[in-house]
Amino acid sequence: MNSGARMRADGRNEGAARRRGMIRRLLPGLGVLVAGAALTLYAAGGVSAQTWQLRQSPAGCVPGQGVPNGKQWQAEPPLTIDTTTDYTAALETNCGTILIALDAARAPRTVNSFAFLASEQYFDQTRCHRLTTEGIHVLQCGDPTATGTGGPGYRFPDENLVGATYPAGTLAMANSGPNTNGSQFFLVYRDAPLPPNYTPFGRVTAGMDVIDRIAAAGVRDGSGDGSPLDDVVLTRVSATRG
Repeated sequence: MNSGARMRADGRNEGAARRRGMIRRLLPGLGVLVAGAALTLYAAGGVSAQTWQLRQSPAGCVPGQGVPNGKQWQAEPPLTIDTTTDYTAALETNCGTILIALDAARAPRTVNSFAFLASEQYFDQTRCHRLTTEGIHVLQCGDPTATGTGGPGYRFPDENLVGATYPAGTLAMANSGPNTNGSQFFLVYRDAPLPPNYTPFGRVTAGMDVIDRIAAAGVRDGSGDGSPLDDVVLTRVSATRG
C-alpha cells in the first residue's frame, strides 16, 4: 500500500495483511476464499440493482438506465469465433467508451462466451458493481443483478493461466474458484499483484482514462472495496472481428 505501512507485532507487514484480506474478499459471488493472495470475485457488500441511487457524478458520467434483460442459458455456447482472427470489444458506458483487443488465440472459449453474451445484449444496461482502490485496483462488471452473484446460467473452464500476470489494462474473468467462469469480468487499472487464477482475455487499447476517472471518484461507502461512487452502466457492449 504505502511506504509507511507499519509492521505487526508478529513481524508481518500490516499493509500486506490488509492487502491479503482485500484480495480474499474480491470478485463473483459464491464466497470461495483462497488462502494467501488469491482473488475471490465475490459479493460481500454488493448492492441490489433496485437500490442504486443516481447522484452528481465526480467522473462526469451521465445517468444510466440500468435495466438489463437477465437472460439465462443452460449450457456454454458452441465455439463459433475464428481463433485466428483479431476481435475488438467496445464497452460503451455512461462514463465513456472503452476499447479492448480480445485474445481469441489464447482464450478462445472465454472470448467466444463474451462475444456470444454481447451479441445477446446480455451486458447492455448492466452496472459495474464493484471497485477496489486498495491492495488491488480493479473495476468489476458483467453481473446483471449488480450484486456480485449473478451469471448467465452456465460456467466454463479457465484458460490462458500459465504465467498469467495482470498489469494495468488487463481484462480478465472473475470467478469463485477453478473453472467457474460465467459473465463477470474485471478491468485492471493499476498493476495488480494477483496469482494466475483469473483468465486474462484482453487488453485495453483506448479508454483507460474512463476507468481512471471512475476509480479516482472512489467507492460509494468510502472504503477501498465496494460499489463505485459513480453509477457506472454498460449501455452497450459489442465484440466484432478486426
